[in-house]
Amino acid sequence: MRYAAIDIGSNAVRLLIADIIDNGKETSFKKNTLIRVPLRLGDDAFLDKCISGKKTEELLKTMTAFKLLIDVYKVEDYRACATSAMREASNGPELVNRIKAEAGINLEIVEGQSEANIIYSSHIEQTLERKKNYLYIDVGGGSTELSIFSDGKVKASKSFPIGTVRMLDNADTDESWDDIKEWIKVNSKHHSNLIGIGTGGNINKLFKMSEEKDGMPLSTAKLREMYNYLNSFSLKERITVLGLNQDRADVIIPACEIYLSVMKWAGVKHIHVPRVGMVDGIIQLLIEKNKKQIKP
Repeated sequence: MRYAAIDIGSNAVRLLIADIIDNGKETSFKKNTLIRVPLRLGDDAFLDKCISGKKTEELLKTMTAFKLLIDVYKVEDYRACATSAMREASNGPELVNRIKAEAGINLEIVEGQSEANIIYSSHIEQTLERKKNYLYIDVGGGSTELSIFSDGKVKASKSFPIGTVRMLDNADTDESWDDIKEWIKVNSKHHSNLIGIGTGGNINKLFKMSEEKDGMPLSTAKLREMYNYLNSFSLKERITVLGLNQDRADVIIPACEIYLSVMKWAGVKHIHVPRVGMVDGIIQLLIEKNKKQIKP
């Protein structure tokens, strides 16, 4: 059995096709195919509040290709979600209709809180020590989702309009930064010694570059050291010398700034990087939705 997840983000669009594994006791999944297309819809949405004709055509072609792959892989269920860029684009609802009509994909634009809920549906916190307190930090192109876990349960969660593409476009506001700082101040005082859990393409890349062993957390000091190292190179050098993809080489700097700011304000000294994201959460939700059908 296979499920698929589509995440239309502000920086990239992703398709994950996953094989569902049921051992009789629990249902899990194994990643079969992951495709990432760097459309960067946020540049249009955050500056012009509208997805341009060119980006619309690219998105439609991408969704058509994803639908063909979903059919070829004989996927039994899928869910497609669009986040920050499509939320803010005035023609977002129109694009949803066109994607349905021309690509055959049912797409939903999810609100910020729903996005946060989907991201932590991957239940990463359950693999860590239950008695400790965790701050889940997901940094995307258009928004940052924060969730506090204590005793394995969500105690507070919120989405903020601060993201890597938004920062590159100078479309982030002082008010949004004040909001995120105040939210952390209010909610972290009830949960001491917070440990970070970081998700998103940038923190995944940073963890890989750090050469830390799998399962080991990144320290704030190590993350700051990496930020200073990356920032010492020009954008062109980050591509040619460090070998970063063009669509990663620019956003990785503001991503570091967001993670470091959040960790500083929350007093987080270490961050675990489970290397999961929105698509993993979508697959997990599909599993939970279809549990009755999966069970023999």
